Amino acid sequence: MKEINLSLDNLDEVFPEEFSQEQIATAKTLFLKKLAEKAHKFYGGKIQTIPKAPVPGFNWFNVWYTPGVSKVSTSIRNDNDTSFQLTNRGNFVAVVSDSTRVLGDGDCTPPGGLGVMEGKAFLMKYLGGVDAVALCVDSTNEKGEKDPDKIIEFVKMLQPSFGAINLEDISQPNCYKVLDTLREECDIPVWHDDAQGTACVTLAGLLNALKLANKKLSEVKIVMLGAGASNTTIARLIIADGADPKNFTIFDSRGSLNSDRKDLEENKKFYRKWELCVSTNPDKVDDMQEAMKDADVLIALSTPGPDTVKPEWIKVMADKSIVFTCANPIPEIYPYAAKEAGAFIVATGRGDFPNQVNNSIGFPGILKGALMVRAKKITDNMAITAAHSLADYAEKRGIDPENIVPSMSEASVFPQESADVAMQAIKDGVARVEMTWDEAFNKAKEDIDYARGLTDKLTKDGYIKTAPQEMLQEALEWTIEQVS
Repeated sequence: MKEINLSLDNLDEVFPEEFSQEQIATAKTLFLKKLAEKAHKFYGGKIQTIPKAPVPGFNWFNVWYTPGVSKVSTSIRNDNDTSFQLTNRGNFVAVVSDSTRVLGDGDCTPPGGLGVMEGKAFLMKYLGGVDAVALCVDSTNEKGEKDPDKIIEFVKMLQPSFGAINLEDISQPNCYKVLDTLREECDIPVWHDDAQGTACVTLAGLLNALKLANKKLSEVKIVMLGAGASNTTIARLIIADGADPKNFTIFDSRGSLNSDRKDLEENKKFYRKWELCVSTNPDKVDDMQEAMKDADVLIALSTPGPDTVKPEWIKVMADKSIVFTCANPIPEIYPYAAKEAGAFIVATGRGDFPNQVNNSIGFPGILKGALMVRAKKITDNMAITAAHSLADYAEKRGIDPENIVPSMSEASVFPQESADVAMQAIKDGVARVEMTWDEAFNKAKEDIDYARGLTDKLTKDGYIKTAPQEMLQEALEWTIEQVS
């Protein structure tokens, strides 16, 4: 049995040579799931709370707690905005979910989403220097229905303790009402990462893919498979950035979105989908194969594959076609199969394939930028600015068909993204605090360096244990047994 390196950077090399490409792709998914289960059990989750202030002596507890802290409370009482300076509120995010649409697994029950929400908090800290806490809630009402109003009420009650709210894994159509209501009625940013975050990074990847294909956003023909919160928001942001809505054909489980979809016109809960029905697909194309003919771009966030997107669809696309298949945990078609069918550029949501179009490079920098200027909301302009920031960063360091967006390992992208977002918040008039681009960049970099340094120091000194080699080896052996 082959030994595996703890870096996990060599997954293509650890499986038996006789494995086919499809077997390797399947094995990667199974291995990462098995390892995740083992690692989370080993660590008891992945987030903890530690002090950010010292304890030079026990009398300092009279400062950090009673009686000294009374002055902090009365100061904030007299001016609530001082809570951003005298507490951690200004760098604190609540990751809120009712766990009704967790990755590709659907409703996982409220505590079932904790692993994902802790992961979001983990990335927020390590990549963006932002503190976050996972809050999974039961949104069931007395009728046994998932009630968006319960989430709205919960988030409104949370506002005094946080600088921003990150909504996550809330099923549609509830997610639309929750986000749109809270964006308007809260005094702090409310961000739906499944929708806005995915849209931001997808737009970034598309911008650079089009550069490599020598095509213009305003001219390309785009097909979208899936019309959930992610794809409807992706469409909205791409159109806001210059794409022609008449060049879009969007499919949900019942067919294409078009003005004949009376089911969506009459169901007011799906108002975001209906908006796209009346603005896109003027020819009312309702066949996927027909829609894909001469299409320049396919963006799929639908049913996990690997057979959801058919190779024959890709074969009829235009020259230098761009295929984003971003369902989790398994893309709608594996990259090797899409390439064999003729795709020029292929992106997925996974980090073990080239071109990971994943919101992990978006939300840490976006939320950091919003927090630094104490933004009241995150506007669409801020999300579009973040997309261009990511695309520009990648272009300056070099892009190619296998490398169109930055990766999480490129630490310097996050302070740049944060500063760009902060400047757009000021420009949009939603910032409470003004600063220069350099001030924002330096503040973000300082906090990110601190977070990374702290984690590395705790690991080096043994306070965070290193995962034992046996854990990875056991996961690998189990995976090979399952796939063989």
